[in-house]
Amino acid sequence: MGEIGGFGGLFDPRAAGFSDPILVAATDGVGTKLRIAIDCGMHEGIGVDLVAMCVNDIVVQGAEPLFFLDYFATGRLEPSVAATVIEGIARGCLEAGCTLIGGETAEMPGHYADGEYDLAGFAVGAAERGSLLTGEGIREGQRILGLASSGIHSNGFSLVRQIVADAGLAWDDDAPFAEGPLGAALLAPTRLYASAALAAHRERSVRGFAHITGGGLVENIGRTLPAGLGAEIDARLWPLPDVFAWLAEAGGLAPAHLVETFNCGIGLVAIVDVEDVDACRRAFESRGERVFDIGTTVQRTPDLPAVQVLGHGTAWRG
Repeated sequence: MGEIGGFGGLFDPRAAGFSDPILVAATDGVGTKLRIAIDCGMHEGIGVDLVAMCVNDIVVQGAEPLFFLDYFATGRLEPSVAATVIEGIARGCLEAGCTLIGGETAEMPGHYADGEYDLAGFAVGAAERGSLLTGEGIREGQRILGLASSGIHSNGFSLVRQIVADAGLAWDDDAPFAEGPLGAALLAPTRLYASAALAAHRERSVRGFAHITGGGLVENIGRTLPAGLGAEIDARLWPLPDVFAWLAEAGGLAPAHLVETFNCGIGLVAIVDVEDVDACRRAFESRGERVFDIGTTVQRTPDLPAVQVLGHGTAWRG
């Protein structure tokens, strides 16, 4: 509703097809991945990261993304850089099916050095009352499906940058784990799961989702489980992407450290009833996702962590 340029953006949930919506909001940034983008002068994908980090958090609660706002702060505005970042934000919004209804560009000389900028994103989605995913439908014996990530996404980059520095590598050096420069390989944008997640949720074949961000597989899967339940994940059921194998080897990281820090190749997790696994897989694959059946929900005993990742000691050797 309304025109761009007002003091506030307007959005009509009824016009988007909702009759009794519950609003779901999320805000996030892209962390120190931004440092690599600035150092490399590669700003094309960082706006997609910003949208994905907010929107993926909304869809895992069963909500459809409606609109997005961005905050771009810099010491001195470089129009070409800002335009490239915002183009990426717009591209991410189109892919996620939401509207970019406004934002703020702030010049703050003396606070940010020339060439420096920071980003924050804000997303709002909606679900009809009664259709949110709250974890109440999660039970023992359900299957855990993992959707492939596109790389590191937007978490753990302080550790990544330290490993790169300790290895004596520059961003324009050849990537040890992929073709092309190291910086470009590490800047692969975060995958947007909105279309696939909502397609599966509309079939009512999903009991819970988890977006794998900071804290890795262990913390984020644990966030979606109700009290008394745990998850057993088998690391032998999907391939560890080369970037994580390299980080483990170059950084001397144990497999347990990997799963507590990175997505390790799984960017989104869905918990489904056994009889719905095939239907859920079809819904995901119809939206272009790679799907792995990676584990099961179990009764949790007090002496065990909520999420156990098994088999990585043999499967994930760098």
